[in-house]
Amino acid sequence: MASRIDSIFAKAKANGHGTLGVFVTAGDPDRDTSAALLDALVEAGADFIELGMPFSDPMADGPAIQASSLRALKGGMSLRGTLDLAGDFRRRHPDVPLILMGYYNPIYIYGNDRFIADAIAAGVDGLILVDLPPEEDAELCLPAQEAGLNFIRLITPTSDEARLAKILAEASGFIYYVSVTGITGTASAAADSISAAVSRIRKQTDLPIVTGFGIRSPEQAADAVRLSDGAVVGSAVVNIIADHVPKDGTTLGVDGRNEIIRKIAAFVGELSSAIRG
Repeated sequence: MASRIDSIFAKAKANGHGTLGVFVTAGDPDRDTSAALLDALVEAGADFIELGMPFSDPMADGPAIQASSLRALKGGMSLRGTLDLAGDFRRRHPDVPLILMGYYNPIYIYGNDRFIADAIAAGVDGLILVDLPPEEDAELCLPAQEAGLNFIRLITPTSDEARLAKILAEASGFIYYVSVTGITGTASAAADSISAAVSRIRKQTDLPIVTGFGIRSPEQAADAVRLSDGAVVGSAVVNIIADHVPKDGTTLGVDGRNEIIRKIAAFVGELSSAIRG
C-alpha cells in the first residue's frame, strides 16, 4: 500500500504540478495557536507539513527558526508535546503527510525506541534530522525505517558524487535539496544551480526531490517546482508569527492568534496557487 508521502507526490505528478511543504515549529508561539495553524496550512493548500521539534541549539537554522524554537520552549513545548500535537493533527487530517524535522539530541534523551514507537503511534510519516549523518544509520535511521518511518535525507550544494551515493543509500520518502550553503532563511539559490543539482541527484535516485532553504515568495516556490518535485517554505512563514507576537512578553490574545493564522493562510494560499499555476 502506498504511503501518504508516496500518494501526495503521485497525485501532484498526475495533475501536472509540484508539491508544497510548509515548515512550522511545534508550539510556536503557543500550543493552541500551533494546533490551529496546522489546520490552516492544510486548508490553504499545503501538501505536507514539516513540524519542527523545538531545540535550544538549532545550529543549521537561521535567526527566524532559532527564535521560533526558543518561543516554543519558553511556552512549555517538549518532544512529548510535539508528538501529542502530531497525534491530534493526524486524527483531524488522516491523509496529509506529517514529517518531524529537527536535531538528534532531544530524541536521544527521550530514548530512540520509545521515540520511534510514539512517533508511529502519533501518525508521523517521516523524519528529517539535520545532524545525524549516514555514518550513524544504525543509531536511528535503520530502526526507524524498519518500524515504518521514512528517513528523509538532506543534500547540499557541497555534496560530491561519493558523498551523494552514501547519503542516498538509505534514504526514503523524498530527498530534501538544501539549495543554499549555510543556515535557513538567509539566501536564495539561482535557478541554474538548482537545476544542475537536481539533475545530478536524479541520476542516483528515483525518489522525489524537493527544494528548500531560501524560498520566501510565490515566485521562488514556482521556480523551485519547475526544477524539482516540490518546494518547502519555512522561515518566511515563521517570520509572520514573529511579527505578531507581543514584544513586551504578554500572552498572545485571541485577536493576535487569529491575525497570525489569517496572514499565514493567505501567504500559503499564494504559494499553493503559484505552484499549481
